[in-house]
Amino acid sequence: MGIRTKIYSRLLGASALASFVWPHAAAAQTGVDPAASRDQIVVTARKREESLQDVPAAVTAFPEAAIESAGIERPIDFINLTSNVNLVETQNAGNAFIVVRGITQARNSEPSVAVIIDGVQQINPAQFNQELFDVQQIEVLKGPQGGLYGRNAIGGAIVITTKEPTDEFEGRIQLGVDNGFGYTTRASVSGPLSDTVRFRLSGSRVDTEGYIPNEFLNDDADPYEDTSFRGRLIWDASDKLEVDLRGYVGLLRTQALYFNIVGDVNDTSLPVRVNNAGQNDRDIYGGSLKLTYETGIGTLTSVTSYDKVEEILTGDAFDFLPIPESLFFNILGFDLNQSQFLDVSAWSEEIRFTSRSDQRFRWIVGAYMVGTDRYISTGNMVDTGAGVFPVFRTPSTNPLNPQSTFLADQQDNFAWAVFANASYSITDTLEIDASLRYDRDRRENTTLTPTGFLPNVPGFPAGVSGEVRNRTFDDIQPKVTVSWQPTDDVTLYGGYSRGFRSGGFNQTGVGAVAAGNGIVGVADIFEAETADTFEVGLKSSLFGDRVTANFAAFTTESDNSYFFVFLAANSTQNLGNVPETRLYGFEFDATAYVSDELQLNLGFGYTDSEINSFPDPTRIGNEAPLVSRTTFNIGGLYTTPIGSSGLEAQVRADYRRTGKTWWDVENSTVRDPVNLVDLRGGVKGERWSLMGFARNAFDEEYNAEFSPGGFVFKARPRVYGVDFTLDF
Repeated sequence: MGIRTKIYSRLLGASALASFVWPHAAAAQTGVDPAASRDQIVVTARKREESLQDVPAAVTAFPEAAIESAGIERPIDFINLTSNVNLVETQNAGNAFIVVRGITQARNSEPSVAVIIDGVQQINPAQFNQELFDVQQIEVLKGPQGGLYGRNAIGGAIVITTKEPTDEFEGRIQLGVDNGFGYTTRASVSGPLSDTVRFRLSGSRVDTEGYIPNEFLNDDADPYEDTSFRGRLIWDASDKLEVDLRGYVGLLRTQALYFNIVGDVNDTSLPVRVNNAGQNDRDIYGGSLKLTYETGIGTLTSVTSYDKVEEILTGDAFDFLPIPESLFFNILGFDLNQSQFLDVSAWSEEIRFTSRSDQRFRWIVGAYMVGTDRYISTGNMVDTGAGVFPVFRTPSTNPLNPQSTFLADQQDNFAWAVFANASYSITDTLEIDASLRYDRDRRENTTLTPTGFLPNVPGFPAGVSGEVRNRTFDDIQPKVTVSWQPTDDVTLYGGYSRGFRSGGFNQTGVGAVAAGNGIVGVADIFEAETADTFEVGLKSSLFGDRVTANFAAFTTESDNSYFFVFLAANSTQNLGNVPETRLYGFEFDATAYVSDELQLNLGFGYTDSEINSFPDPTRIGNEAPLVSRTTFNIGGLYTTPIGSSGLEAQVRADYRRTGKTWWDVENSTVRDPVNLVDLRGGVKGERWSLMGFARNAFDEEYNAEFSPGGFVFKARPRVYGVDFTLDF
């Protein structure tokens, strides 16, 4: 049986499973009052407002009520509630890898999903892992969304909508403490400045001493301080023109590089014992201007943005042990520490015209431009025991921190795209939706490494300081979906889509270093990735919206997917390409309002991956890196009045099981399933709430990441506390 025959037979089998599960999930709720109904969730997945039920795509939406009841404060909180989606958290605060249906991300790579906040697409993946506060709704779209969202929407898209300025004055204060010992303070205020101008200001401060002990320094390894502010101003300039101005600042201070070195990712026995506390500071600044102009035939939208991210990372180096015990000290007589500096600034402009929604033929046309200036330096220093000092744009001349290796590159990138989308209602129940986008990404890399630090390897081309490399990556991203609604409560859909993620440059000379160390698949340039996906799905809303049950099955061929390699020889983080990977799977999600007091939710995702082509034939047939075979979610929310006092009690529990996870192309180790339980409950009044919470309530021990070379770090243990919220 050929590979395509196998894939399609598995899709048909998954569809058959849906035909069994869906009616049984619905039939299980026959005791529900058919007259009861729930508010329809409105999403903007296709860049226009429409009911979640009507969108022919796999979309998980978290409206404001769900965000509050689940205590969603960071990306990991909502991703852990989404089937077939994982977030791999790393010790570098600016790196958190989103994995959607097996489409992965790696250090210093382009993201696997497009992230859109209030209509503005994030440019730098280092922006994603930040505090979420004053948020109205979160939408997670699975599968390539390049037709509308462009490059980097290869795995999907995450659409975050913050709360808008209000017509009346209002505010909120939230105070919390946890066992860190940590505290959280969040506040927002909103209202009118005039008849046509509204504002909203919000801020967040999180400060904790940490949760993971460093036995050598007798202190916690993971203190965390984050101070963030957001401002938004909306001016209704006329009955046709709206001006939306946004600004954001996020300042993060923490530590990093407290790894352990193990052969088995399941080994959590080693304590943290680095002799350098390390430093991880990330500063994010951003602003955008969105103009919306209504005409008789549609809406003209312009979105202009500017973002800047700076991150410095310092700390211990391999093998992350105190100096007298370290490998290098015992072999060479000295130990090493390390530093990395990232400075990225970018601007973007999108302009699009969206037709009216109340017509049989609906369309969108637009263009997009983005310019990026990126600098990165990495290096090792001799660890003299005096601590580790940050190294920015030039090698260290500090006698207490002498430089041993140093690499630096500057990138000047410019990308542009044109796109179009059209939806046509052939009948009242049958629709065809098609998108087409062309992306072109020009990248220019300048080697800024001083000559004395270039990693020249005998027998390979020598690196040159000041060398300029140019490369252009481009692709066409089509998407076609046919949907049918046999009833108002059932949507069937199927289609094809392509996603594209640009290639780029590793630091100069790493290809030679990799070859000299017997590592294949890594060169000075890594190629662009494309993913072609076929998908079928079913969405249903039953018993007056008391029960929803959704199913989707997919098969994806990914060409040139990324994988990560750390080269200890020159302390560089690099990307390689897997020429061909096959992914297939499915997900099922259901929500039931069993009564007015009890809501239950269930989700299951399955993704199988297989490397079909690789320079080293012994890797063919292996699982793709960072892919988890399954995800399983089950949870419940119970709310009940407390007598006639006007108060109500609320209890929520969520269980997440992440199945076996592979980490490298060698499949050298596989993490056992991870089981997490989050609890939240308390009392709510009309304008206040007092809630207790426990994340990882049963204190599951596991390593959050395994990086090639055996680098692991411990995930957060149980965190518990209380928070108080007051609306005014």
